[in-house]
Amino acid sequence: MPEAASASRPDAARRDVTRRQRLTRSRDFDAVYRHGRSVSTRYLTLYSFPRAEGDDEPRLGLAVSRQIGGAVERNRLKRRLRAAFEGLEDLQAGRDYVLLARPGLAEAAESKGFQWLGERVAEVFSLAAGRNEGAPS
Repeated sequence: MPEAASASRPDAARRDVTRRQRLTRSRDFDAVYRHGRSVSTRYLTLYSFPRAEGDDEPRLGLAVSRQIGGAVERNRLKRRLRAAFEGLEDLQAGRDYVLLARPGLAEAAESKGFQWLGERVAEVFSLAAGRNEGAPS
């Protein structure tokens, strides 16, 4: 049974985003919102903030509002966004990221597919990387 479930994932060979790689506490989200830099595209907004701690793994927090849809639809979108985050390379170490889904993303991702969603996530992360190059860390 697990083989059938993993075969339906966009790329079953990738490892999952572990708990250590997730932002879960409200104070972590608040720090990123208050002190981080943001970039936006049509469907996504990304906040990025360098951590003071010595941990080198980037951490991801997701914010998907009720405007996106019901709980099932929001959780499905969050799973897909985490999977797209797993596929990213060259992420800056020691940073916290909060990815906000904007209205219309769920419908567009459903109609255009996972590859399109992965491209949108890569796009917003590349914008953030370009913006953070000149910023002091």
